[in-house]
Amino acid sequence: MATLILVRHGRSTANTSGVLAGRTPGVALDEQGLAQAAALPGRLAGLPLAAVVSSPLQRCLQTVRPLVDARPGIETHHEDRISECDYGDWSGRKLAELGEEPLMTVVQQHPSAAVFPGGESMRAMQARAVDAVRDWNTRVEAEHGEDALFLMCSHGDIIKALVADALGMHLDLFQRIHADPCSVTAIRYTRLRPFVLKLGDTGDLGSLTPRENGASDNSDSTESKGAAVVGGGTGAP
Repeated sequence: MATLILVRHGRSTANTSGVLAGRTPGVALDEQGLAQAAALPGRLAGLPLAAVVSSPLQRCLQTVRPLVDARPGIETHHEDRISECDYGDWSGRKLAELGEEPLMTVVQQHPSAAVFPGGESMRAMQARAVDAVRDWNTRVEAEHGEDALFLMCSHGDIIKALVADALGMHLDLFQRIHADPCSVTAIRYTRLRPFVLKLGDTGDLGSLTPRENGASDNSDSTESKGAAVVGGGTGAP
């Protein structure tokens, strides 16, 4: 079947302010995120993409815009099922504040049981995203052949959930996966099993550099304590 190129949106204003954006309207890419999006066409040069499918949220649409502009005539689609998790009442709140909520322990250690107040469950989030990928795999293969490549631009938790499914991992283990802003993950689907070909590739190893004493960002300070950043981290500074 087709090969899926998963791109997380570029760094957003919510990422740098430590806010769980969710589906809050008006969350845009920051200056670094716009630069990441501008570099995407060059990073994917030479890949014959059959289609670009994006979450309808602004930060994803901004991320794929330079790529679409660089490839006139490429099929472009919006897909609600790969939109951000509906965090409900958590949306728009500071991650540091949410870390004190009892539910955060469930989100970190038993996400398959997590249901966000006023929002959706993490199981439902994964199920809809996996269904979307399977449907688009079938559609792209039917229209462009089994060797076709297509791109989906989505969000950190969605991408982590899709990778967990591809690896045959229980959702309760998906917090072990990380996807930086504008990172590229590639999954080739076959009749018998998916193959994860790339995971969270940015071409930049800066995020591995040890922080100077006292310096941290939201993702670094959270992950140093063994917890995953809900919604995804900020990536390299």
